[in-house]
Amino acid sequence: MGMEKREVIRVEGLKKRYQLGVIGSSLITDEVSALWAKIRSKPDPRSLIGSEPDSQKQGNEFWSLRGVDFSVKEGEILGIIGRNGAGKSTLLKLLSRISLPTTGKISMRGKVSSLLEVGTGFHPELTGMENIYLNGSILGMRKAEIDEKLQQIIDFSGIQHHLDTPIKRYSSGMKVRLGFAVAAHLEPEILIVDEVLAVGDAEFQRKCLGSMKEVAARGRTILFVSHSMNAIQNLCTRCIWLDEGKVRMDGPTDQVVLAYLNENSTQVLEYSWDKTEAPGNDEMKLLGCRIRSSREDGSFMISDPVVLEYDILNYSIKDDDVNIRFGLRTGNDVVAFVADMLESSVTVKWPLGRSTVKCEIPAHFLNSGSYSIETSITRKAKHWINPGVMLSFEMQEGTRTSGWLNQWGGAIRPRLHWGNQQGQ
Repeated sequence: MGMEKREVIRVEGLKKRYQLGVIGSSLITDEVSALWAKIRSKPDPRSLIGSEPDSQKQGNEFWSLRGVDFSVKEGEILGIIGRNGAGKSTLLKLLSRISLPTTGKISMRGKVSSLLEVGTGFHPELTGMENIYLNGSILGMRKAEIDEKLQQIIDFSGIQHHLDTPIKRYSSGMKVRLGFAVAAHLEPEILIVDEVLAVGDAEFQRKCLGSMKEVAARGRTILFVSHSMNAIQNLCTRCIWLDEGKVRMDGPTDQVVLAYLNENSTQVLEYSWDKTEAPGNDEMKLLGCRIRSSREDGSFMISDPVVLEYDILNYSIKDDDVNIRFGLRTGNDVVAFVADMLESSVTVKWPLGRSTVKCEIPAHFLNSGSYSIETSITRKAKHWINPGVMLSFEMQEGTRTSGWLNQWGGAIRPRLHWGNQQGQ
């Protein structure tokens, strides 16, 4: 039986208050005064008289964090997700000792290395080489340690031809590559990373992904904030969902991400009507339309088909001249394709009474992202029934086999057959 992994981070009752209308959190003297008051168990001198607010905004105060508790063990890669303003960046700044908490306690064991913003810790006038030593020393490394890791840092960053160029002339991507290379090779016990992978290209993302997994495999701990659910799902062993300054959910990455996406999506999966109000006429009516997933949790994954269903009430039509057509649009309102029932199937006479028409969009066809569906029913080559509603759904990707973490281009993403035939 393996040894129980030790706890390296414990956060208890963490709260952070900002004064609205004040640039920055406060003067350093205010922070020190608050800390001294806390040590003496006195009230925070910056606080207002009255009860503590129970929402993020109260009067001229904003509570970015409102009581956060969690712990992290060595070797864990913890993802932190949430909407803008949920408190993600504030939490990382407190863990990185950039800012002080209003109340609460943070216990951390080991050297911490933070990569929160592009070029953090770099001096614009110094060269890339000089900034490696500057950044390393800021993060607690001795010169001998930096000398030992120097070539690995240079090789990983891929900017060896620009080491003598001042950092101010670097692109944002070059700064990220150099910053991540330094942070990853300092061998910190805890590495804190905030949304930096989005800047890099595909090859650099693969290197970062591999590097972070190697760091975790050596027993180091990583905290990773990202708006990319692809990156979170592919990298993190556990996930925390921050919502309005509190931990909304803490658990396995796939479960937390799914709950987060389901709550924050704008999916419209079904419309139904009473037959007296249903779109149509005295010959035929559309009683309902819906999008169905094959999964028990109702999520839509690119590895599974998506099924459209139309509930039809046919009063009197006995021929085959009824056609259902729908257009699928991307979240950017681009038409991905139009599907036509008569173009795709053998024509049959419509049964009288109720029936359900189904159309399946195959697995590994749509890309991840937002989609909407607009339907019309035609007869005698004219738009005959137009329900005037749009269904919408979110395609999710799940774990990738490659190290590319960003959104793939295109509305569709078919899995094509490839072959490599040796020349004759």
